[in-house]
Amino acid sequence: MLFGLFKPRTAPPPPPAPVSAPRERADALLKRLDWTVIRRLDGLLQGDFRSLMRGSGLDLADLREYQHHDDVRHIDWNVTARLQQPHVRVFTEDREMAAWFLLDLSPSVDFGSGPQRKSTVLRDAVAVLARLITRHGNRVGALLYGSRGQPVVDAVLPARGGRAHVLRLIHLIQPPPAPAAAPQGGASHSHGTRLADLLTAAARTVRQRATVFVVSDFISEPGWEQPLGELARRHDVVAVRLLDPLELELPDLGLIPIRDAETGEQLLVDTHDAGFRQRFARIAAQREAQLRESLSRAGVDTLELSTDDDLADAVLRFVDLRQRRSRLGRGAQRMAGQHLSPAGTPQGARS
Repeated sequence: MLFGLFKPRTAPPPPPAPVSAPRERADALLKRLDWTVIRRLDGLLQGDFRSLMRGSGLDLADLREYQHHDDVRHIDWNVTARLQQPHVRVFTEDREMAAWFLLDLSPSVDFGSGPQRKSTVLRDAVAVLARLITRHGNRVGALLYGSRGQPVVDAVLPARGGRAHVLRLIHLIQPPPAPAAAPQGGASHSHGTRLADLLTAAARTVRQRATVFVVSDFISEPGWEQPLGELARRHDVVAVRLLDPLELELPDLGLIPIRDAETGEQLLVDTHDAGFRQRFARIAAQREAQLRESLSRAGVDTLELSTDDDLADAVLRFVDLRQRRSRLGRGAQRMAGQHLSPAGTPQGARS
């Protein structure tokens, strides 16, 4: 499979980052994101981040008559119509709500055709979401896949709250110093990504209902669709899909060597060939359609993050999607509740 797995070798790898205190690097990153992304979201969303975690940790506890200063948004109009007296819903806050990040750090994620790699987008997105969630009293945990170069779940971070915990998460997903270049004729990896292993491990680890962010480019061996659907039946699952424009369409760069980031296989391709570029785009479009159909069939919301995207804009689009779907769901529930009363009479009918 060509697209998404191969990375052009048109430029040498960047030099290893200087050795410094990892905690300081994570802290500097979080401060930068606080200024560039989180403060901007604060202004645009007015502090309402409940759509990031569906249900916002509230459980319906009781119904009672409306009292002065009650929030009119909590009025139960069905009960009010039946009893001819305004009634409001009373909620209790579930303080055990948690968010879990399932992080695919396999080699194909370490790719980017521009200034940013998908791994950088992953790191920034997780840092922003984790900061927003923990800042409002919830907890975050994480399962890491492939963080040490092997296709296995190799780290589990228990769900906890606080800024220090977010810094620890950022430190875990910071890319290590670049290794020495492998010989050109050899393959540095012998196995592809098995996203199903990460999802299965999450089903065993995350016992209580939670919001689960699956952050991956979904370039994986087949078989992940069923575990994802099973996870979505128990939890509120969001697929955070990472992509790069070069995975969808190739520019005319002439004859270039490319390498499969998963297996190390190398090929020489002629991107000057218009027919080759068209076949590449057609196959990429087919994969896009299949992937979106699989995610929809699993019953998960999807947040797409491209390496050329603005992170704040992408989060805003996602929050707007969740809010619209939530309103549609509430409208459907109200319509269903108005069909029949307990006595079998339409609730909207008058005697």
